[in-house]
Amino acid sequence: MRIGIPRESKPGETLVAATPATAAQLVKLGYEVVVEAGAGERSTLPDAEYVEAGARIGDTDEVWHADIIIKVEAPVEEE
Repeated sequence: MRIGIPRESKPGETLVAATPATAAQLVKLGYEVVVEAGAGERSTLPDAEYVEAGARIGDTDEVWHADIIIKVEAPVEEE
């Protein structure tokens, strides 16, 4: 099962739904984790840290087609 972690779209939102540590926990549980490129930038969490945790970096389309989406804010209609 794939879990997608998209970049937050709300202006000024600095949080991301998962840190590299939580992504590693999900991977350890057997989930495939795909993080949208740059999703953690506003939280000073570079893509490389997610990759080191076992997640993959993907584009917007790939993340939004995951089985489960994890976000801080509710998705807006465009998402």
